[in-house]
Amino acid sequence: MKTFLFQSSCFHSFRSHHIRKKQIDVRSTWWKGLSVVNDVVTAKRVSKLYLKQTYCKREAEGSDGKAEEAAGNVVISEQVENRKASGNSVKSEQGPLKDDTKQDIPRFVALLFLLTSVAFLVQHSWLAAHEGLSLTILFFIAYCGIVLEEILLLNKTAVALLAAVLLWSSYSTTKQGDELDSVVQSLSLQLSSISEIIFFLMGAMTIVEVIDAHRGFQLVTDWIKTSKKSVLLWISASITFLLSSVLDNLTSTIVMVSLLRKANLSDEERRLFGAAVVVAANAGGAWTPIGDVTTTMLWIQGHISTFGVMSGLFVPSLVTLLVSIAIYSRQVKDDERLYFDKAENASSRSSFSSAVFVDGKRGKLVLGTGVASLLFVPIFKALTGLPPYLGMLAGLGTIWLLTDVLHVGQESTEDASREYLKTSSALNRIDVASILFFLGILLCVGCLDSAGILKVWAAYISDHVSSLQLVAFIIGLASSVIDNVPIVAACMGMYDSVAYPKDSTLWQLVAYCAGTGGSIFIIGSAAGVALMGLEKIDFFWYLKKAAWGAFAGYCAGIATYLAMHSDAWTLLKHQLFW
Repeated sequence: MKTFLFQSSCFHSFRSHHIRKKQIDVRSTWWKGLSVVNDVVTAKRVSKLYLKQTYCKREAEGSDGKAEEAAGNVVISEQVENRKASGNSVKSEQGPLKDDTKQDIPRFVALLFLLTSVAFLVQHSWLAAHEGLSLTILFFIAYCGIVLEEILLLNKTAVALLAAVLLWSSYSTTKQGDELDSVVQSLSLQLSSISEIIFFLMGAMTIVEVIDAHRGFQLVTDWIKTSKKSVLLWISASITFLLSSVLDNLTSTIVMVSLLRKANLSDEERRLFGAAVVVAANAGGAWTPIGDVTTTMLWIQGHISTFGVMSGLFVPSLVTLLVSIAIYSRQVKDDERLYFDKAENASSRSSFSSAVFVDGKRGKLVLGTGVASLLFVPIFKALTGLPPYLGMLAGLGTIWLLTDVLHVGQESTEDASREYLKTSSALNRIDVASILFFLGILLCVGCLDSAGILKVWAAYISDHVSSLQLVAFIIGLASSVIDNVPIVAACMGMYDSVAYPKDSTLWQLVAYCAGTGGSIFIIGSAAGVALMGLEKIDFFWYLKKAAWGAFAGYCAGIATYLAMHSDAWTLLKHQLFW
């Protein structure tokens, strides 16, 4: 009897286990089937959207659309594969997720204690008694936090904003009555001057984003037709040189790197081409008042003029480009025929932006209007005498109205993605963190200027370095390691505009050296940092393969500028043209 009961119990246990296992298998099969069906439905929806766009594009342009269809299939297949991979990764996680929220309260308490301690130290009597030294120490501590952003894992924008508040708070600690009113007035004047740069940058970045959303830069790069890699190196560098004279260096670099990804270049060749693009972008931005943030700062503050900087720095910047690219071209071998893969360009775009169809004629119209708006800024300043940021805001308003008119009546469900092309959407995609960083760092430098510390630094440098050319050369070397915005801002406060008037040798050399010096090391410019992320280039590869070419071009450009402003050249020019 016991044996029978034991066997019966075992049978029922086995039967119930078998039934549970079968239920689990059925549920698993059902979920897998649902996932596959969902993937197929998603693929069909994307296919229908893409085929509709391809049909419209064929009707508008009369092209066969084979390359676009292949690119669309690549996008669809990648979306399905990414969805499957995401599902598999979720299923593979069997263990419980790690709870990181337990450290939130200790971290918050530690941060609160740190900020409270700093606020207490700012009010200390020693800082008030040693105002100049304390402000200098605070500034360099903040600057180290900005330079060591990747190591400390602290965003440089947050560090710059907090440093600005601490510096001005420390500066106003011991001030009372009229002295405190003077500090508040100095802060208002500094903020008024900085706001011109901020509004200018916001307008320029938004216009560039609108052009990019309408595939305007692709229209510029698609006309390149060559079968030699060495020729492509010169063409891409030349286009970047011209683009960065109107656009910012970061945008020019991203556009050209996207182009180079379509070519059949090896990883080593693509990195070298990217280094050439960085050199060309920084050189092109140095000879126009709107090509680089530093030249824009000098131009807005009245240290350089449009004609003066273009006539004085175009040839040195061009020499920098030619010397550097000539050195890089010796590393390029034309042992393989060059071709461009159109599907690569399509697949490299984001899934949302690639789903938006943009007519070629409309892209050309937006490109022309945007470039004309940027070029109109110096003309507006020359005609009206008003600050440049008003001209930039006028251009932004014009292209805003243009995009609204072009996309009016496209508010239906299937055309909802058209909102991506409007200026209101482009405003959400600009780099606000960079704008706030400029605000913070310029407020820091403005505090040092109001306290008279920059004048003390200028006197020290003038006593120990008598040559202004050497000062500018050192500024260029420093900008290859640290950000050139605070360096140029400090120079504007260190040297008086009365002793060094508009378009003097000092200001033009500072504009050139701060712009092109950032190419010597890959971390010296925003374009170089962007290249590091896009092509996974490390510091030592750039130092070995590209730094010496950039340094040779930098030195050649300085030598060209000094030769152009020498007495012999001035005498020769007077004899030839007068």
